[in-house]
Amino acid sequence: MADAPLMAGKSVLVTGGTGGIGKATAIGLAALGARVGITGRDPARTEAAAAGIRAAAGSPAIDAFAADLSVQAGVRRLAAQVLETYPRLDVLVNNAGGFWAHRHVTADGLEHTFALNHLAPFLLTHLLRDRLDGGRVVTTASDAHQSGRLALDDLQSERSYSAMRVYGTSKLCNILFTRQLAARAPELRANCFHPGVVRTGFGKNEMGMWKVLTTVAGPFFRTPARGARSLVWLARSDEAAGLTGDYVVDEKVQAPSAQARDDDLAAGLWERSAELVGLAADAPTGGTA
Repeated sequence: MADAPLMAGKSVLVTGGTGGIGKATAIGLAALGARVGITGRDPARTEAAAAGIRAAAGSPAIDAFAADLSVQAGVRRLAAQVLETYPRLDVLVNNAGGFWAHRHVTADGLEHTFALNHLAPFLLTHLLRDRLDGGRVVTTASDAHQSGRLALDDLQSERSYSAMRVYGTSKLCNILFTRQLAARAPELRANCFHPGVVRTGFGKNEMGMWKVLTTVAGPFFRTPARGARSLVWLARSDEAAGLTGDYVVDEKVQAPSAQARDDDLAAGLWERSAELVGLAADAPTGGTA
């Protein structure tokens, strides 16, 4: 009798799964036998992406969830749908993210990059806590975190706004969140990773240096599948099962920046984030929204 697929019987949620790294991850894990849910903002595009993943992975077990994760109501609606759909969630992939050349504010009155790239995974992970007991949480960070500068008294970048700095700060937040999650919820395996510079549609609607760079140098960037390799490794490998609170580059643990290793800063970010999403800061991973 043939061996069962590596991820058979496992359930995975991939945010930002309609393209790029997220879609490549969904294909890779579905091909290994997992039931995979993907999220996207646009319902039609999300359904179309799910159909493409089914065809590419040769698996019908792909669920599509339409959700705007930049607003907290959207995160809460998604969490409710996921809780209704999956009796257990083995892997949560916090991958959705964005980059904006100019400062925008969400319907919640929060700076857009911080709200989507950090607060959304912070809140979603908390709301799915009961389904993740003993599971893995993988968050897409970036080496861009080294250009970030986190000021707890200016999380909304009201004093000044530089697109690359704010994006880097949001990726710094991803690493600090991962470290705090691992410390506060030791039964989980919480890790983050740098995918490399990947050829995707990231930032395609924004003007400026990043758009020029991606146009000129795009052919030399990594493919989404290559960018997703560490993510898939963290989600499914036996070797990665022993890791938690780590930052991974090309399937190897690396030390992030000194600020990303500041546990006092991580604790402060956790407390401020809990306040902003209406959760109890002293709860390990739970709370009431």
